[in-house]
Amino acid sequence: MGKSVTRSNLSKANENRDYRIFEEYAYYLIGVARQKLENNDFEIKGKVYAFDSTTVDLCLSVFWWAKFRKNKGGVKIHTLLDTTTQTPVFVHITTASVNDMNAMDVIPYEVGAYYIFDRGYIDYARLYRITKLESSFVVRSKKNLKFEVKSHNQVDEATGIITDQTGFLKGFYTSKDYPENLRRVAFYDREKNTTLIFLTNNFELTADKVAMLYKNRWQIELFFKWIKQHLKIKFFWGTSQNAVRIKIYSAIIAYCLVAIAGHELQVNRTTYEILQILGIYLLDRTPVNELFTNIDINDVSKSEMIINCHSIYFKWTVVLLLH
Repeated sequence: MGKSVTRSNLSKANENRDYRIFEEYAYYLIGVARQKLENNDFEIKGKVYAFDSTTVDLCLSVFWWAKFRKNKGGVKIHTLLDTTTQTPVFVHITTASVNDMNAMDVIPYEVGAYYIFDRGYIDYARLYRITKLESSFVVRSKKNLKFEVKSHNQVDEATGIITDQTGFLKGFYTSKDYPENLRRVAFYDREKNTTLIFLTNNFELTADKVAMLYKNRWQIELFFKWIKQHLKIKFFWGTSQNAVRIKIYSAIIAYCLVAIAGHELQVNRTTYEILQILGIYLLDRTPVNELFTNIDINDVSKSEMIINCHSIYFKWTVVLLLH
């Protein structure tokens, strides 16, 4: 490598090295991780996906191509997360100016799967496409929803369900965008002292399972939190679009390697917990199996969880090879 490697050398290399090499390898590892982490004990049979995006802020004067606002730049990472295996199955990278709902057009939908969205993705025409695919969705409703109730279903208030109704959308355009019946479920969250209202096209699941599906959406928030905080994704070796994509896909590669290694080593912890522990004990000489057995996840300090992407990639590659 020579006597020294400057930042400009790495920047030029990442500008010329095609990001699709990293993209293809990331999707290969995603496939391996999903196969190994497949969970048949989940309460709901079938694939359950959460879709959301996170914005990575960039300096507009440096990343000129990522214009977001007048004096601000950024990119969005639109991600489809398999909540049963806790692995991303689809990643779509755009500039931050792209509306979240537009990313729904490129989701690789599967027949019979469940898709969970936050209220920023309420577009009834796009949601109706999911219905026509014979798949299910759960989306958090907006406050200005115009909904005509046709019937009420019996609820068990002990589960936190307030109402379970069947009806249709009111309004000239919304009723044309989604012409079929929908189900509206109201759930009271005792921990946060708030009421959440969901819309779904699934009439077979119990109301508490509809609420449980939406609760699983928070796994994608944990994924984004780890990606942004622990892999230092805001620091790039290069300012080109190619360099930014390489860094993002490298982060996903590292995430999948950790998930695969955790399964191979039979670590009885979630992928997120494994990543938290590694953040502190990355260079510790304790054997890996003992490390994950003896550490209490509640003692892990958030302020100490800073993981270098290249270090974790290297360590877990070695672990996989040795195993």
